[in-house]
Amino acid sequence: MEFAKVTTLMKATALELAILTGHLVLYPTGIAAERLAPAPSDTPAEGLGRGRRPVLLLHGFVDNRSVFVMLRRSLARHGRDGIESLNYSPLTCDLRAAAELLGRRVDEIRARTGHAEVDIVGHSLGGLIARYYVQCLGGDARVRTLVMLGTPHAGTTVARLAAAHPLVRQMRPGSEVLRELAGPAPGCRTRFVSFWSDLDQVMVPVETARLDHPDLVVHNVRVSGIGHLALPVHPTVAAGVREALDGDGPGTRADRGEGPDASSVA
Repeated sequence: MEFAKVTTLMKATALELAILTGHLVLYPTGIAAERLAPAPSDTPAEGLGRGRRPVLLLHGFVDNRSVFVMLRRSLARHGRDGIESLNYSPLTCDLRAAAELLGRRVDEIRARTGHAEVDIVGHSLGGLIARYYVQCLGGDARVRTLVMLGTPHAGTTVARLAAAHPLVRQMRPGSEVLRELAGPAPGCRTRFVSFWSDLDQVMVPVETARLDHPDLVVHNVRVSGIGHLALPVHPTVAAGVREALDGDGPGTRADRGEGPDASSVA
């Protein structure tokens, strides 16, 4: 049994290194903000706001939109055409400021497309920024589903090793921002889906990527056998993200015993 665990960890580590290598090659292509496609000028006003909700992708710390190349392709192949990405600056020093930027982009998308709501997929810190927007800045009126991949809801002890950056300090367990997010959130309308991996070496402990909050409608999805970088790339996770976005799906008030709160997808 111990040998099997070691083998699985070695495979996951090898996959992480391969993904990191590929991402370093793609990284320069995602530095610039993407060019937004305006709504077709021949679309009548009554035609706006129809079809599937737009999806906004939000990257993690010191990353950019290139991390979502594979996930974006997967969503597009399965009929999602309103997919956009947001880059926030690596010089951003406060998660709240990034959440405000996210809010402005969401409002711009709603005005341009005519949709009252959007869906958001956030990787790592991106999921935490989106959660702050939803919980603390009124974003629950504009975000139907928030999918988070390897997000440090309870903080990660890894952040103590690189605490020079203010954003990293906000990901420490017990930080002011995390205490704020742990506070009451009555009436929050957004549905949360949080993917966490049992081999995530950035989320320490791995259960920190579970979202457990009594006021939120949450579905925690356990992913087996892959690491942090693989979450926005792995095809099985992509299938889970599509399922989360395509319908209401399973969701429970955290810790209320209303059904399963975790499932394995890989």
